[in-house]
Amino acid sequence: MSISMYQASLPVLIRGLTNLQHILGKAQAHAAEKQIDPSVFIGARLYPDMLPLVRQVYIATDTAKGCAARLAGVDIPSYPDVEQTFDELHARIQKTIDYLKGFDAAQIDGSEARQVVLKMRVGPIEFTGQSYLLNFVLPNFFFHVTTA
Repeated sequence: MSISMYQASLPVLIRGLTNLQHILGKAQAHAAEKQIDPSVFIGARLYPDMLPLVRQVYIATDTAKGCAARLAGVDIPSYPDVEQTFDELHARIQKTIDYLKGFDAAQIDGSEARQVVLKMRVGPIEFTGQSYLLNFVLPNFFFHVTTA
């Protein structure tokens, strides 16, 4: 049995983002129930040198939309990093889910050998579509979803 690039990417990312929505919903409800300022959670870090929850959400959504666009060979939409409330983070995640749902399998399948070049601070990093998905997108995406 083989698995396609589409099956290994977009449904997996959508499920992760949906789970992130659920986790944020629990945090939002807990803050309301305990009368905790939501910004305490939005700015929370697991460790002092780690990025806060809000940045983890930005990175998870950027990774997901970047994956879909790069594998499909289309321009990546730009989302300004301005969300600062639970409702705004929910909206950003939903916008990303809706964007991912706009792709069909034909746009992603066959991208295994597509050249993907990421511009990083250390310089460009080159991947094939398959190595980009398996060795960059999925590990980074799940790290940031889990860390959020």
